[in-house]
Amino acid sequence: MFMRLFQVKLNPVYIDQFKDFYEASVFPQLQKMPGCIFAGLIKSGPDNNEFISLTFWETQQSAEDFENSSVFRDLIKQEKPFFSESNEWKVQLSDKMELEYAPVTEEPIVKKYSVKIQKEEDDKPKFQGSQMYVRIVSMKIQENKLDEFKKVYLEKVIPALKETLGCRHVFLSESVSEKDEFISVTIWDNKKYADNYETSGKFEELVEELKHTFSQFYLWKMELEKEYSAKIKTTDDMKVESYNVVTGKSFL
Repeated sequence: MFMRLFQVKLNPVYIDQFKDFYEASVFPQLQKMPGCIFAGLIKSGPDNNEFISLTFWETQQSAEDFENSSVFRDLIKQEKPFFSESNEWKVQLSDKMELEYAPVTEEPIVKKYSVKIQKEEDDKPKFQGSQMYVRIVSMKIQENKLDEFKKVYLEKVIPALKETLGCRHVFLSESVSEKDEFISVTIWDNKKYADNYETSGKFEELVEELKHTFSQFYLWKMELEKEYSAKIKTTDDMKVESYNVVTGKSFL
């Protein structure tokens, strides 16, 4: 299975309309695409204009066929008016052949991941309602410990999450572009279950099981934090991000 994250920043004025557009225009097109299993629009917070179109595909090829299709290009054209404008401006020629300043649209970011481990052997995401909640934990792993990392995840993390109330789906996925980057995607029945898991101490216990496989840069930073009793940010930091599911649909 293959996972695709299409990140966009929306103009706050059009946030409510974008949900309607996604349901009316994006779902029908994705449903027609061979290999598309699930599509969901997720949002990182109530006051945030960042959204992710999260899609699951049977294979990487089916996802790439969509990305190279006229369907994808047409959807981008339709979505552009909803996108936020950046703080950058460009000089361009107007229709009257006069120089003018025009705002630059925030371009979407596309991230692609190959699913390596799932909660169940044939675990396919299903839309259970707008109460659903998504947690994405991103990690950088030492190249010579990739197999060990996956082994520990399979033997320790998966069984623990299977026993955790409200945890619906689990996907450990490897980045296509960055071979040392993994994300652990968990899909919950609602935010309360995810919060209970976070505050129970179970998450920290599982991180401890995996931490020795994290990047050397990250481990060095952890030692510095202990030595100087200070928080240090690095590009290799483990990141935990949470999202509300705005809307979703399964194509099974």
